[in-house]
Amino acid sequence: MVGNRAALDVTADADPLTATVAAALREPNRLDWCTKVTKAGTVLLWADCHRRRADCDRPHVIDHQCTAPATPARPARRTRKPPPVPDGQLTL
Repeated sequence: MVGNRAALDVTADADPLTATVAAALREPNRLDWCTKVTKAGTVLLWADCHRRRADCDRPHVIDHQCTAPATPARPARRTRKPPPVPDGQLTL
C-alpha cells in the first residue's frame, strides 16, 4: 500500500447496492466497495463507511461471485510414438 492507494484488481458486480445490502452480502473472501464518481471516472473505495456513519449515501458494489459451472478439465494427452531405440538400450 502506497499512501492511501493499493494496487488491487477487483471484479465487482455492476449492480449498485445500498450500504446495508452490500454489508449483508459481504463474506471473508468477498468484499463490498463504496463507489465515488470523480472527474477520472468511478473509484472504488474501501467500504469502511459503515463504521464511520450510520447510512452511507453512496452506491456500493460487491465482489463478483461466479455461479457458472466450472469447465471440465481436459484429459491428459497421450502420444503413441514408438520408443526411439529398442527396449533395453539407452540413448545419450
